[in-house]
Order: sequence, then structure tokens, then C-alpha cells
Amino acid sequence: MCIHTTEHAGCCRDHNLHCFCPRRVCKRWHRLVQDKMLWRYVDLTPYQISSRILWHLLRQHLRNGLRILKARGALCSMRKQRFLSPALLQALGTQCPSLHHLCLTEADLRLLPYDCMPTSLRTLELSQCEIPAVWFQRSAPPEAPRVLLQLQHLIIHNVPAFSDQHLFNISSQSSLRTLSLSGTYRLTDAGIQRAAPHLEDLECLVLHKCVITDAAVHFIRRHMKQLRSLEISSACSLTDAGLACIADLKCLETLCLAFSRKLSPNAIVAVCQALPQLKHLHLDGIDLEDQTIQKIQASLPNCSF
Repeated sequence: MCIHTTEHAGCCRDHNLHCFCPRRVCKRWHRLVQDKMLWRYVDLTPYQISSRILWHLLRQHLRNGLRILKARGALCSMRKQRFLSPALLQALGTQCPSLHHLCLTEADLRLLPYDCMPTSLRTLELSQCEIPAVWFQRSAPPEAPRVLLQLQHLIIHNVPAFSDQHLFNISSQSSLRTLSLSGTYRLTDAGIQRAAPHLEDLECLVLHKCVITDAAVHFIRRHMKQLRSLEISSACSLTDAGLACIADLKCLETLCLAFSRKLSPNAIVAVCQALPQLKHLHLDGIDLEDQTIQKIQASLPNCSF
């Protein structure tokens, strides 16, 4: 924004020196800030945003053109002040009905009811946030006219409170297409088992540094037949038995098994031979001999890895 402004700002001569005319810069800056296209995709994550600043942006600039909003709170700072409130989120939903993607980083959401989130959201990203023990479900009485949020894409990264119950709540109330869980150490095989029947439309699943075993992969194979992309990375308990289950996911195009060190070369070759439609294979952190790599390449000639 600053570069664009200074490039088009007028210059004036004063004693053979070029200098910017403040008035022209201010005018161009004002026009730039008022450009509605500028406020369609707003990324505020480089800054710690206070409630006051967010209210100001909402009153002055954020309107129905807003599509994506990314913001970072102060959870990891000394002040730990909350920058979101039910009133602010409800105002955001009212003034920005086209908002479909919300990304929150280092936000304290423990006092926020889930049903105050903008109902237009289809993608929700939470990174290093705190959430209440009961969330991803309606907090108002069932007879309340509030429309429940219908997420399609949920990305959770290092949210320590995220549990089996959270996964069940969101999976049973939304038709998720993308589910990405990273560092959710409270998630167990039992949680995957309970939620899996509600995730039959899932196309992309990421389980990174999750405490799951081969049993979880069994439930994934049984219920998530539409998966096109699957990542089970840094899975300390994933063995050849669990890997064999993946061979039944015939729609898979992308498979990531990075840093899952208990997998044998023969089991990896076997699953590759069973999935000739794979286009992308990621095996970072797994030691494979040249002979094994050649077998994989022979079975997946159109796959990059």
C-alpha cells in the first residue's frame, strides 16, 4: 500500500531537491484506503489487534465486500487481552455477509459462544488459540431462530483444548470437506471412531502430530471413501497394519506419511502399488533405499515424490 501510494504521489521542486508533497500523498492515501477492492482480503496477522482497532476497522472499512479476514490476538503476550467479543462477531456477521474465511491466531475464545460466529463462514482456521471445553455447538436454546454455522473447511493448529468431543460436535453438525488437525494431542482413536460416520463427504484429511494408532486409520478407511488427500505425518504409533488400510481409499490422489518412522519399505511399496492413481507422495523423514524408491517409481509413473 505504501509503495503504491508513493509511486503515484506527486513531487514538487524546492531548491533543486525532489520532495513529496504531503497534501498529494494524503489524498492518494485516502483514495487508496477507501478502495473497496482493498478490503476484500484482509490479513492482520503481522500485528496484535486490539478490540478497539477491530471495531474501528469494522465501522470504517469492513463491509459486504469482505471475503477473508485473518487476525492475531494477544494470547501469547504479557497483557493477554481479548480482542473478540460476541457483539463484535455479531456485528462482523451483519456488516460482512460475504465473509466466508476467518483465520484467528493467538486468540482467547473461552468466553465466546460458538453460535455468535458469522453464519456465512465456510472456512475456519484456529492457530494457537484457547477454546472452551464445550464448543462447536449451539449454546442458545434449540427454539432460538439463530442459524447454525455450516463449515466446510476446518483447520486446527496447536489448539491444546481441542478434544474428541469438539471433533464430534463439528462433524455431526457440518458437512466438512476439509479437516486439518495439527498438534491436537487430546484427540484419540475413540474420537476418530465416533466422528468418522459423520465425515463421509470429507475430501482432505490432515492428522499431524496427533496421538492416534492403526485403529484410527481403520475407521478412516471404513467411512471416508471420498478422500482425495490424506496426510498422517509424525505419527509415532502408525505401523504397517494401519498403512494397509489406506490401500482401500481408491480416490486418493495425494498421500503424505512424512516422519512416520515405524513403516517398513515393503508396506510402503505395497500401498503404492494398490493406489496407482496417486499424483503426489510425500515420504520425508523416512529412510528408503534406492531399490525401494525404484519400486515406488515403477508402480507410480505419474506420481511426484
